[in-house]
Amino acid sequence: MDQTDGASSLQQRWFADRYAANARFVSDLAEPLIKNLAPCSGELILDLGCGDGALTKLVAEAGAMVVGVDASLDQIKACQNLGIPAAVMDGHNLAFKEVFDAILTNAALHWMTSPNDVIDAMWNALKPGGRVIGEMGGAGNIARITRALTEALTRRNLQDRIVFPWFFPNEADYCERLESRGFVVNYMALMPRPTPLPGEITDWLDTFGEQFLFLLPERERAAFKEEVAEELEADLFDPNGRWVADYVRLRFTATRPEEA
Repeated sequence: MDQTDGASSLQQRWFADRYAANARFVSDLAEPLIKNLAPCSGELILDLGCGDGALTKLVAEAGAMVVGVDASLDQIKACQNLGIPAAVMDGHNLAFKEVFDAILTNAALHWMTSPNDVIDAMWNALKPGGRVIGEMGGAGNIARITRALTEALTRRNLQDRIVFPWFFPNEADYCERLESRGFVVNYMALMPRPTPLPGEITDWLDTFGEQFLFLLPERERAAFKEEVAEELEADLFDPNGRWVADYVRLRFTATRPEEA
């Protein structure tokens, strides 16, 4: 069945098997966050946007008690299958009040497009003295990919229907948001990180770009993806025969101060 008018209202979907096949690099490249988190035995830690639990499991193996939350039921089931307590929850409105010693969040905050609400939710979920360690897409993330998508949709006169599904802040922007809520920012760095993909750029588009694809009838999507891939080949297809996504990551640590 074709998706026609109304397709733009469809949201990005998360399937654990597709994510594992096309996006395992997301958790693999974030393992240094575990070192920054330094989880301790007896701590209670929240993994905000836990996905299928690959990174969450590493926290648990370090001896901490960990809970995962994610907006995707399919991802939550995969996380639970690893033996990790996990629940479907919107990161803009976490149902916790001063219970966690720390929050870990990787590659999730940029999908939450009301960032101040998320920062409020993290503040409320942390105990006084608690810490948050995070990595997200930052300013300039996937700029070439989004430009190619936008240009291909513009050629189809669909530019007015594009809804940008991400929030990619720079250092100053996100630091100001955290500090305005009361967090002490301990570290903030924007890092270009060109990232080899495990397969084709079209697989990446299927995994992460559905809100663009949904603007088209289903019968037109394969040709659209190939058109975008052709546009990106000169910039993102390396001499070794691999696609390399133009990722830029914003990594940060912050603390909710102890109460006076």
